[in-house]
Amino acid sequence: MSATAPNSTRVVVLPKGTDPAAHARRSRRSSRLLIWVFLAPTLIGLGLFNFVPILGSLLLAFFRWDVIEAPEFVGLDNFAELAMDPTVRISFLNTIGFVIVAVCLQLAVALFLAVLVQSAMPNWLRTVFRSALFFPLVLSAASVSLIMAYLFNQEFGLVNEMLGWIGVSKIGWLTTGFGAKIVVLLVYVWQNFGFTFLIFLGGVSAIPREVYEASSLDGATGWRQFRMITLPLVSPTTLVASVMAIINALQIFDQPFVLTRGGPGDSTRTAVMVIYESAFQNLEFGLASAIGIVLTVLIILVTLVQFQLSKRFVFYG
Repeated sequence: MSATAPNSTRVVVLPKGTDPAAHARRSRRSSRLLIWVFLAPTLIGLGLFNFVPILGSLLLAFFRWDVIEAPEFVGLDNFAELAMDPTVRISFLNTIGFVIVAVCLQLAVALFLAVLVQSAMPNWLRTVFRSALFFPLVLSAASVSLIMAYLFNQEFGLVNEMLGWIGVSKIGWLTTGFGAKIVVLLVYVWQNFGFTFLIFLGGVSAIPREVYEASSLDGATGWRQFRMITLPLVSPTTLVASVMAIINALQIFDQPFVLTRGGPGDSTRTAVMVIYESAFQNLEFGLASAIGIVLTVLIILVTLVQFQLSKRFVFYG
C-alpha cells in the first residue's frame, strides 16, 4: 500500500509521440469548455429574464405601444409627457417623502432592537426575539396588507375598537390622506424592518465586548456608549442597511396598492403604481417604460450619493 505526500507533484505520463504543448492546450480548452457548460444555465437565465427585459424596456421608452397596434416611434415624447403629467409628479413626490420617513424609522427601530437583543439575555430568548422580529418579512405583502385593511377599517376595525375603549372616536384611517399615509408607512416598516434588524444584529455582535468594558471603566454607560462606540463601529453596517432600505422603499407597490389603491385622491400613489397603471390599465407601455427608466436613474443617483457621503461618515475601525 503506497501513500502519496500531500504536497507531491502528480506526474502525467503521455503516450509516446504526444506533443506536451499541444496536450496542455487541449487540456486548457477542455477546462474552459467545462466552465462555460456549468455557467450556461445561469447566463441563459440572466439573459432571458434580466438583460432582455431591461433592453426591451429601454427601447420601448421611445415608442408608443398599446399591444393592439404596431409600435410607433415617438422619440422623447414619452419623457416629455411624464414631465408634464401631474399624477407622475405627485407619485414621485409621494415616493420620495415616503422613503425619507420610512427608511429613517426602519433603521432606527432595527438598530434599537438589535442593540436590545444583543444585550445581556439568555441565548434561547435571543433566538426567540430574532425569529419573532424576522417573521413578518416571510409573509406575503399582499396578505399582510389585506389583514391590516381590516384592522384599520373605520367601522369595524380592531384599531378603532380599541381606541373606543379609551374614549377616542372612530378615525378614518384609510379614508383620509394623512391617515392613509400613516397606515401605509406603519405596515411597510413593520413588515420590512426584520431584514434590516438582522443586518444590524450582525454588526452589533461583531463589536468586541472589551471595548464596552474598557469604556465602562472610564465611566461611559448607556447612551454615551451607544453614541461614542456603537454608532461609529456599526457605521459600515448602517451604510449597507440604508442602501438596501432606500432601494426597496423607492419601489414600494404592494402596501399602497392593496390598502388604498393610491387614494384618497393621489395621496398614497407611488411611482411603481403609476408604472403599473400606465402599462396594464391604460396600455401605455412606452410611457410606463419611460417612468421606469426615470425611477431606475433616481435609484442609481441616490445610491451614488450615499457612497460618496460614506467617505465622510463611515468609520472602518
